[in-house]
Amino acid sequence: MKQFLLFAVFISAFFACSGNKNQADTSATPLEIDQLLAVADQKIDHTVTVVGYVTHTCKHSGKKCFIVGESQELSLRVEAQGEIETFSPELIGSKLAITGTLKEQQLSKEYIDNMENEVKLMQAGETISEEACATELSNISDMRKWMKDHNKDYYSMYYMDGLKYEVLN
Repeated sequence: MKQFLLFAVFISAFFACSGNKNQADTSATPLEIDQLLAVADQKIDHTVTVVGYVTHTCKHSGKKCFIVGESQELSLRVEAQGEIETFSPELIGSKLAITGTLKEQQLSKEYIDNMENEVKLMQAGETISEEACATELSNISDMRKWMKDHNKDYYSMYYMDGLKYEVLN
């Protein structure tokens, strides 16, 4: 249940991505997160470099971190792969240039419907605060709006399989 809530909280910050190929990107110029997410559908399965500030690292395994751009409005999940064994908690607050493969995860309409039903059940059972419930339902509404605006039957979430990083500050 806690994993669902954590997942749902972060979901609005992500846009979809997935793939199997690791194609080299012709552009070696690092992108800000906002720039990358604006063209993410064109960069799926490409190797890209993104610049951002670490806001969180996974405490248990260190295999994930979350980064934000200068605006701090959008975030990107980065999975430790390649030369990256783990993301140390000491990286929180650091500005990184991370090179990796952009991926997409597609959430189906049915999956989103199930998320909404679960939130409503938790609300009825009073196992979720009104504030958290409102946030979850707002996130779900945003996903549905994105699907309608993009004429898709799924919601895209983008993330990166990080291959290496460099601390910039």
